Amino acid sequence: MSKQHSEISRFLSFVLRHQPEAIGIKLDLEGWADISALIAAAANDGKQLDRDLIQTVVTTSDKKRFSISEDGLRIRAVQGHSTESVDIDYVEKVPPEFLYHGTATRFIESIRNQGLLPGSRQYVHLSQDKQTALAVGQRHGKPVTLKIKALLMHEQGFKFFQAENEVWLTELVPVTFLTE
Repeated sequence: MSKQHSEISRFLSFVLRHQPEAIGIKLDLEGWADISALIAAAANDGKQLDRDLIQTVVTTSDKKRFSISEDGLRIRAVQGHSTESVDIDYVEKVPPEFLYHGTATRFIESIRNQGLLPGSRQYVHLSQDKQTALAVGQRHGKPVTLKIKALLMHEQGFKFFQAENEVWLTELVPVTFLTE
């Protein structure tokens, strides 16, 4: 991904996941924003976007953070929202036996005391493989990967969802379901 595409991806993450009001757009309950309104609001904020650039960022993103509606008129972040105005109705799914969470070693003590909490996001994000979790952990410092007893959690009443980009979501992971 080019530097320009990376910057646009960060901008889209900011407005579509966290602060749409920062540029004066509104998201619906499912997180959708009108692409024309996004382009106009971004221009007022000094960011030059067009439909082709947005489409390129969406399709070339290795993390598949965004999706464009079937009619091509709307865009949304598929997960990772911290804004309370979005409440995507994910379909509950049965997780595999184990899922993984990547974090930095500096957070381990807190995680061992409290479990995995969503922080400012709506859900804890989990990966289906160790490599992806490790890559996520590297963004925050010296990485460590935690193994989650996901199926056991599900059997005990915890709900799991899977976003369009394959990221697994759950509201929290109690300490008793963590292994290293």
